[in-house]
Amino acid sequence: MKNDEIAARSFNESIRAKEKFLTPENVSALVRSAELVADVFRKGGKLLIAGNGGSAADAQHLAAEFVNRFEVERPPLPALALTTDSSALTSIGNDYSFDEVFSKQVAALGRPEDAFVAITTSGNSRNILRAVEAAGAAGMKVIILTGKGGGLLAGKGDVLINVDSTRTARIQEVHITFCHALCELVDHMLFQKV
Repeated sequence: MKNDEIAARSFNESIRAKEKFLTPENVSALVRSAELVADVFRKGGKLLIAGNGGSAADAQHLAAEFVNRFEVERPPLPALALTTDSSALTSIGNDYSFDEVFSKQVAALGRPEDAFVAITTSGNSRNILRAVEAAGAAGMKVIILTGKGGGLLAGKGDVLINVDSTRTARIQEVHITFCHALCELVDHMLFQKV
């Protein structure tokens, strides 16, 4: 296969994954997610977000869009990626296990008025599964972004966003589009801007 064919294939696969995701059920789940997040912010709560690898980068990306701004001028909104504190991550990983790096942070920082966004392309990341359990124990709302059928996280949380793909890159591309749409909807719901 030629280089230009590989490049075109990547874009075409990404477009198809997004088109496949665009069902009434998934649009409804996106709107429910935005309503949940907007309600958390209205009540003075915060958003905790976590993921591994590329999903860790997506967690940080989403947190930055809320804390700074997305596309419109508005007050900062409280969102925190649990992937950024290297001291907490390494001390928990060293003293306990990598499976606990997010759940201990959720237990320490999460309150019933908060929400947790869990991002995992496989749905099987043990540290994300434990963080979802910790968020539930804290009385937090939980939004799960996954793919490949949802894995162990299928059926958990308040909203499950499942990208019907087995390719990690395509799942992540839909996840970040979901996150951008979430930001746009939350801005509209809270500030009637967009």
